[in-house]
Amino acid sequence: MSPLPAGKVLAFAARGERRCLGVRRGGRWTVCPYGAVLAGDSARDQCASCARLDRSRSVAADTMADDPRPYGVYLAYFGRGLLKVGITAAERGPARLVEQGAVAYAWLGRGPLMAARRAEALLGSALAVPDRFGKTAKRAARGALPPLGDRRAELAHLHDAARELPGWPETLEPVGFECVDHAELFGLGRVPAEVAELGGLAAGEEIVGEVVAGVGSDLYLRLRDVRLPGAGEAPGGGGPQVAVLDLRVLSGWVLGAASGTVTTVPVRGREDGPAEGHDGQEGLF
Repeated sequence: MSPLPAGKVLAFAARGERRCLGVRRGGRWTVCPYGAVLAGDSARDQCASCARLDRSRSVAADTMADDPRPYGVYLAYFGRGLLKVGITAAERGPARLVEQGAVAYAWLGRGPLMAARRAEALLGSALAVPDRFGKTAKRAARGALPPLGDRRAELAHLHDAARELPGWPETLEPVGFECVDHAELFGLGRVPAEVAELGGLAAGEEIVGEVVAGVGSDLYLRLRDVRLPGAGEAPGGGGPQVAVLDLRVLSGWVLGAASGTVTTVPVRGREDGPAEGHDGQEGLF
């Protein structure tokens, strides 16, 4: 069962300063030696120095080509016309697809890391299939999803086209088409077409709401009440509304219980667009 089921009420506040989480090595986290303070509205949970160290031995950064684990190549669907190719360690199963909020997916092949990389590059060059999308595109696509049959057909068409490409790596074992859909798992049927966006936290700011759905790092909340800019101590007056929060902006904060029932974190409508620099691709692996 999800630790954040639909209907669960969350009420928390940011305390102190948001700190870099450090570097993960050998299955454990090493504390940031700089004690770096992070911006409250950034999806990144590391300072620049720790991020560079992380990428010094990383599959995503192509600095760990000797990884002996088998990898899976997948096709991920986020909305009409929004399909990407990617790879993930086979031992992780579908976890990566859930983490990045793929509405549906299908495996394409399995094999050594470099063969998986070649297949990924082949789809990019021959079929112009991207290997990433930003969160703004993903969120917009969720608001206008076609029926399950159409989602499956679009994935199947790309799967067939990919398998027909010349130059398929010989050591990559092809996988027959099978569509896995996450719409029910994520609770997308409960997400309204128009959704606001919660900004990053600052010390003392609070979020109070009821869980509607969860898609990857995005959590949809029905806010109890909102304090609008310039409204002083009075609530925003808009009543309950659904807003999406990127849970990655919580990393590095100490969270405590909220003192009230009003969300004081900035809320933006879809027409306002994302804050500059906050639409980056989520981690690849």
